[in-house]
Amino acid sequence: MRLRAATADDLEHVVSLKERVLRADLERLVGWDPEKSRARVVEHFSPEHTRMILLEDAVVGTITLRPDREAVWLEMFYLDAALHGRGIGTSILATLLAAATTPLRLQVLVGSPAQRLYARHGFVVEEDDGIDVWMRRPAP
Repeated sequence: MRLRAATADDLEHVVSLKERVLRADLERLVGWDPEKSRARVVEHFSPEHTRMILLEDAVVGTITLRPDREAVWLEMFYLDAALHGRGIGTSILATLLAAATTPLRLQVLVGSPAQRLYARHGFVVEEDDGIDVWMRRPAP
């Protein structure tokens, strides 16, 4: 497993990963709309803040750390579902968090197993609107 900087050419990888990782949760909460899902990725994809997760040179995930005024947003952390439960996401998250010097924020879907992962790494719920949960991790 390794990370590499994203490029504009990675957009379709991110769109595909989002569908494979979030589709079931989105169907459960609001219904699946492939055009809307793709448009959100196009709107928010920032290659300069994104790392692609590679396994033997194949893209299997993505993670974005986008700086904002008061915090860094952890966004588009998608890991191919076939790799869930193997500690890969935990390892990547722990490595990135070890280097963090500012507060981190994120948004996760209600009922997503990822919320437990984030809680184990010090993120606390700030808000829950029944669809999205916003979490924050203070600076170390």
